[in-house]
Amino acid sequence: MKNKKVLIAVIIIAIILIIGIVTTVIVLGNKEQEEAKQLLSDYASLINDKNYDEMYSKVASMNTSKEDFISRNKNIYEGIDCENLEITINSIEKADNGYNISYHEKMVTSAGEVEFNNTANVVKENKELKLKWSSSMIFPQLGDNDKVRVSTINARRGSILDRNNVALAEDGSIASVGIVPGKLGDAKDENISKISQLTGVSVDYINQALSASYVKDDTFVPIKKIVDSNTSLKEQLLQIPGVMINKENGRVYSLGQEASHLIGYVQPISSEELEENSGKGYTSTSLIGKSGLELAYENTLRGIDGTDIYIVDENENRVATIATQDKKDGTDVKLTIDSNLEKQVYEQMKSDKGFFVIMQPKTGELLALVSTPSYDSNDFVVGLTNDKWNSLNNDESRPLYNRFIQKYCPGSTFKAVTGAVGLTTNKINPDEDYGYSGTSWQKDSSWGNYRVTTLTGYSGPKNLLNGLMHSDNIYFAQSALKIGADTFTSSLDKIGFNQSLDFPLSLAKSQYASNNGSSIEGETKLADSGYGQGDILVNPIHMAAIYSAFDNDGNMIKPRIEYDESKNGEVLIQNAFSKEAADTIKNDLIQVVENPEGTANDMKISGMTIAGKTGTAELKTSADDTESGTLGWFDCFTVDRQNGNDMLIISMVENVQDNSDGGSHYLIRKIRTLFE
Repeated sequence: MKNKKVLIAVIIIAIILIIGIVTTVIVLGNKEQEEAKQLLSDYASLINDKNYDEMYSKVASMNTSKEDFISRNKNIYEGIDCENLEITINSIEKADNGYNISYHEKMVTSAGEVEFNNTANVVKENKELKLKWSSSMIFPQLGDNDKVRVSTINARRGSILDRNNVALAEDGSIASVGIVPGKLGDAKDENISKISQLTGVSVDYINQALSASYVKDDTFVPIKKIVDSNTSLKEQLLQIPGVMINKENGRVYSLGQEASHLIGYVQPISSEELEENSGKGYTSTSLIGKSGLELAYENTLRGIDGTDIYIVDENENRVATIATQDKKDGTDVKLTIDSNLEKQVYEQMKSDKGFFVIMQPKTGELLALVSTPSYDSNDFVVGLTNDKWNSLNNDESRPLYNRFIQKYCPGSTFKAVTGAVGLTTNKINPDEDYGYSGTSWQKDSSWGNYRVTTLTGYSGPKNLLNGLMHSDNIYFAQSALKIGADTFTSSLDKIGFNQSLDFPLSLAKSQYASNNGSSIEGETKLADSGYGQGDILVNPIHMAAIYSAFDNDGNMIKPRIEYDESKNGEVLIQNAFSKEAADTIKNDLIQVVENPEGTANDMKISGMTIAGKTGTAELKTSADDTESGTLGWFDCFTVDRQNGNDMLIISMVENVQDNSDGGSHYLIRKIRTLFE
């Protein structure tokens, strides 16, 4: 009996031991399987990180050298623009000395999304799990002696056209200036120096390019791209022995400086942009809009290249197709801009710091948007030299600065807005004579030393018409006080202040309080706001929309840049001002031009009716400030032109404090040329 109990105990212990051993084996086996799966997942992550060196550390010993492994993986994965590679493990099975893992792989390539099933072999090497690598881990059909080819058919980027179908931006030809070393002649150094002077490329860069290992006497060595239409520069370069000029495809901007801030430019996509636009069909060789309408309409203009990714054998025979994407050309964008008017305005303003916004007041069609000084969009396509880039950045006149998308103190051009607000809210009576005299005024002694001043005195009642005709600061300061801060600001909110204007380019928001605040602090600030000073800042395209209300029964018309065959205007804000207020302001602004006492009488043109308002905005930060500049404004619109070609013009020029005839009259001389 005792022996039987001992035997049973021994059997129980043996069973427990067996169970323990089996359990341990299972646990260890499961753990090793998880490690094998993790190894494959880590390897896939390293492909996304382009960490080929670390990838090599995950694979078992093989005949392929580390250098060849890195080169093959790098060339293939980056050649197809592999991104977002993901694997999903389907199953894992025990195999000799390791495991077979079945998985599904998905990646984004230059030819679109690619996915397939594959198998990875994991083996033990020196007690460590490693991947048994072969080229089939890249693609199942890829043999170790096969190659992956990528064939590309370039898509056309859409053109940007003006209202008359003149191309303002299009795919065309640019000139590639190069040197054939064997033809430089005996005066090699002298000729290189001449090429350097004409192209802006340093002598050191040229010599470095010529000394590259691939260069032979008859090799064409590209040095600089230039605008193909620059015939003068091309002729000078071709006089130098050894220079050759080839044509290649590139983006061409017909207006160059005249429309650069509006049209913008394209350049090669950056790595950051490529990552941001992952999955949208961009590749490392794509061009992308960087500024202006090229950026704003990128999704419309861009073409998607046709791409074929395939495998060939050692004899270049096609073995398998990995992915194919058809070419898709971009779509043209037609603008309301008149290129002839754009050029005409630029020629008038090119030496000044300022802007012009010209709009058809009934339809909202923008006919010209000019910011000066300017730069040439073509320079960014062909490539800026360091000297040229530094010159643009360090230029105190800021040619890269787009002025018509910013916001500025409008000065006296804002008096028309204050008047319209006062009439619409019934806070002012246009015929009321405020009764003051002189050129200096303050409400009472509570203002201390602060007084509102106006430039010139005049006889006659101090009413709305005379206030506008004589650009009387005192009248509009008093009007703002009569309107009151709450009514004034709520009325400005109604017409779009502190709001974004729906427009392809990002426009600064107009404001009436500092830091885009919602209230005007204090009576003196409110008084100053009435005549366009204080903290009033207005975007010029927004100002065009506001002024359009004076010619449209009080309705603000939406500014638009895209051409529409119907040419119908879209109301941006219905009843921005009452019809009666808009008509009164329009008629008074006509008198600003027509009446001999009007500040814009020099804008009067025989046979044409023009409503306008002069403006000078002081940018002083204090009463003693003599350093800050002064802005000159002139805003106007034609009334009932017989041919239907009415124009509304918002214009500004900076630093007019030293201009003998004032900024407004300087602008009037330029605007007259558009009509004469």
